[in-house]
Amino acid sequence: MHAILNIALVGDFDSQVLAHQAIPKALKLNTSQQIEYHWIHSSEVDLKDLSQFDGIWCVPKSPYENMENVLSVIRFAREHKKPFLGTCAGYQHAALEFARNALGYEQAGNAEVDLETPMPLISALVCRLNNEQKGIVLKEGSRIRLLYAQSEIAEAFNCGFGVNPKYLSLFAESDLLFSSVDYHGDPKSLELRSHPFFIGTAFQPERSALQNKQHPIIKAFLNACLG
Repeated sequence: MHAILNIALVGDFDSQVLAHQAIPKALKLNTSQQIEYHWIHSSEVDLKDLSQFDGIWCVPKSPYENMENVLSVIRFAREHKKPFLGTCAGYQHAALEFARNALGYEQAGNAEVDLETPMPLISALVCRLNNEQKGIVLKEGSRIRLLYAQSEIAEAFNCGFGVNPKYLSLFAESDLLFSSVDYHGDPKSLELRSHPFFIGTAFQPERSALQNKQHPIIKAFLNACLG
C-alpha cells in the first residue's frame, strides 16, 4: 500500500479557474489515502519526472501554453499504462494524441490553436457551454457506465471546443472508445479498452467537490493510482 499518493496535475494553473479551485478538494474528498499533488505547467514538462507519479490528471483551461508538451504527457500515460484522467481540455487532447500517435493521423489538429488546421479534430462547439449541466447517455458495456451504475447522468460543462463528430469513424475499430454522448449524439467521454485506467471527460467531474460530494470517476481514478 502506498504511504502517500502522488498525483501530477498537468496544465496551466490559474487560481481564478473554478475547476482548478475544485481539483485539490476533489482529490482529498475521494480517497482516505494521504495525497500529494503537483501542478506541472505545460511549458515545464519533463517526461523523465513523470514515472515518480502514481497517476496523471490533465486539467481544464485551454489552449495550453505548450500543447505539444501536454500531448507528450498523454502519450507517456497511454504507453506506460499510467492511470490517467483528462477533464475538459485534457479529454480533447487525449483524443488528439491518440489520433496522431496511435492511428497515424499526424495532421489531426486543434482549431482553438490553429484555425487553418486541415483536420480539425478539436473544433468549436455550435453552442458554447458556460457552466451548464447537461444530460449524457453512457454506452452499454463501457467502463464509465460501470462506474456510475446507471445509463444516464447529468454533469457540469464549461467549454467552447470539443471532439468533432465528423471524425468519429476514424476511431471505430481502435482501442479508444467514445463511451458517452449527449442528447444530440455528440461524444462526451472516452476510454482506452486495454489500459488499466484511462478516461477522459468533456465535462468537469471535479466540480462535484464544490458541493462536498464524492465522484465515481475521480474515486476510481485514485483507486487505480493505488494499484
